[in-house]
Amino acid sequence: MRIGLAFDMKVPGAPAPPGAPGGQPDDVDEEYDPPSTVASIQEAIAACGHDVVRLGGGREFIEKVLAEDLDFVFNIAEGRGTFRSREGQVPSILEMLGIPYSFSDPLTLGISLDKPLTKRMVAEAGVAVAPDWLVRDSRGLGELAREALPYPLFAKPAYEGSSKGIRQTSRLAGPEDLRAVVGRMLRDYRQPVMVEGFVSGDEYTVGVLGNAEPAAIGAMRIRPAGGADPEFVYSIEVKRDWERLVAYDVPPPLEDAQRDLLYASAVKAFKAIGCRDLARVDFRLSGGVPVFLEINPLPGLSPAYGDLPILSRGMGISYEALMGRILDTAFARCGLVQR
Repeated sequence: MRIGLAFDMKVPGAPAPPGAPGGQPDDVDEEYDPPSTVASIQEAIAACGHDVVRLGGGREFIEKVLAEDLDFVFNIAEGRGTFRSREGQVPSILEMLGIPYSFSDPLTLGISLDKPLTKRMVAEAGVAVAPDWLVRDSRGLGELAREALPYPLFAKPAYEGSSKGIRQTSRLAGPEDLRAVVGRMLRDYRQPVMVEGFVSGDEYTVGVLGNAEPAAIGAMRIRPAGGADPEFVYSIEVKRDWERLVAYDVPPPLEDAQRDLLYASAVKAFKAIGCRDLARVDFRLSGGVPVFLEINPLPGLSPAYGDLPILSRGMGISYEALMGRILDTAFARCGLVQR
């Protein structure tokens, strides 16, 4: 099968994406994949017996997808700019052209990038979430800072992925932290900021695969290298130094009942926003209850540091086998027969 690979690649020294804030925080292109990840994905798809064509992203993607005769597109493109709907750019074009592709559709990708909306939909499905407040501007920030809030809280940009904006300072101890951190986020990211109750407890991530009957393929506890810490923040600074600062426990240290509840919550979240093929769902386990943090319908697939590939390896699924299962799942949904 002739498969196109759609991606947005991180290029050192490249100009900031269109619409990026003038201050250009150092994580402005954090969502984009490095060349090594793109190469690994291409090699894994080729190892499954397919002819792989690199499509890239943005204008390059449009030009190449129109020129190539493709059976399918493996989409990991995060989209250009800082727009809330950016992850839907490539799937929207593919749908217009009638080309089948992997992972979720534009609507689900748009929902998942809107953190407050995602939380509402996941909560409606019966999954626990922390309370949250949306700060749209400095006036709203001032009003929120004067309220009697249940500190500690946690702040993150409302429409970002790949831990953009999530720092060690995102945990807010009181009104002074709220004003300083949220004020800076409003300036840097030029979008609303979601402030939510900080959930104390171990952090877990769950991989969910499938369509008609999606199921968890495994879970992983993410903790500091020095030992478990219920106040641990898996921030962008930590992720950038993961080999030294982070330990991954997979399979996770959970009783069967806790594991089953975690898996069930992940599948509920997956279904709630209409995910397809594969997603990764993040939780904190607080008092035995999985509290939803985020869902990623375009999970990172770096074989070296991607949470999902690390999880899969720990569950006995090699990188090549994981990629093969993703392809088989997407092909079956699209009614494609391998050739």
